[in-house]
Amino acid sequence: MPSSRPTRAAAATLLIAALVTSPARAAGTGQIFVSNERSSQIFVLTPDGDVTASFESCGRPRGMQFTPDHSRLLVACGSDDTIAEYDVATHKLAKRFRDVPDPEAFALSPDGRNLYVSNEDDAEATVIDIETGAVVQHYPMGDEPEGVLATPDGRLVFVASEAANLVQVIDVATKKVVKGIITATRPRRFTITPDGKHVWVSDEIAGLVEIIDVATLAIVGRVTFDVPGLRHDEITPVDMAISRDGRTAYVTLGRANRVAVVDVGTLKTTDFILTGKRPWGLRLSRDETRLYVANGLSDDVAIVDTAARKVIKAVPVGVIPYAVLIDE
Repeated sequence: MPSSRPTRAAAATLLIAALVTSPARAAGTGQIFVSNERSSQIFVLTPDGDVTASFESCGRPRGMQFTPDHSRLLVACGSDDTIAEYDVATHKLAKRFRDVPDPEAFALSPDGRNLYVSNEDDAEATVIDIETGAVVQHYPMGDEPEGVLATPDGRLVFVASEAANLVQVIDVATKKVVKGIITATRPRRFTITPDGKHVWVSDEIAGLVEIIDVATLAIVGRVTFDVPGLRHDEITPVDMAISRDGRTAYVTLGRANRVAVVDVGTLKTTDFILTGKRPWGLRLSRDETRLYVANGLSDDVAIVDTAARKVIKAVPVGVIPYAVLIDE
């Protein structure tokens, strides 16, 4: 009786077929998206900083994020009370999530199902089902919530309330706010270390960054910035990025017109990179050779060579660039 087991050649054919037909994330386009609050535009750049497109977006576009497969770009439209969804390849509007009061920032759950949105004027965070567009949950927050971060394991969501000097933590499974963490003045944005153990929150008016231990939800450290020649009130940290090896962090310092380079292990600042006026949003390229910085008051994006720690190009974009996102 012939064997029912496939030959090696047949098995190889089956394996190749499975690899070809199985779903996978498409290779990134390399496009860099920049939202501009005042001109209500999204600019699209190449990694070298050439502007390839710009398109009218919505009223006051601010925070942005890709869907997990990077096929869609989600944009918070503050003046339109809307989250807009665009096709990454064509830049065409695909969908609108309406009646989202004054969205500024948001986080998409790791499974891509729910959007956690900070509603600045309503002092709450809402959860939107990405498929139906329905608001499925409301969470009371402190005054003027802005930054939102979902942990990579999907267990927790952090929300920073600027005017309340408060970070609140949502337990996704129980759908409850399980912790309120008092911070220094005006917490704005978050990032998380690659090992998922620490959340960094920037305190804009206090001029520092605080480190939250994810296991205990307690503040366990802080980063301060002493820029030669500047007063402390001229140092206003906002956005942050951490290298994949977890050793180096970059922090935009707003009015200081610089990006700080921080040693994560010691929490000490090792350098300051002069950029444009009021650096705000930033992103680190996948190969970590370039840092893209949105300068809100010089209306450009600075491209920083991370090895040389200097700006190699400034690219004019719209008016008051807010956030940067890289499709890699």
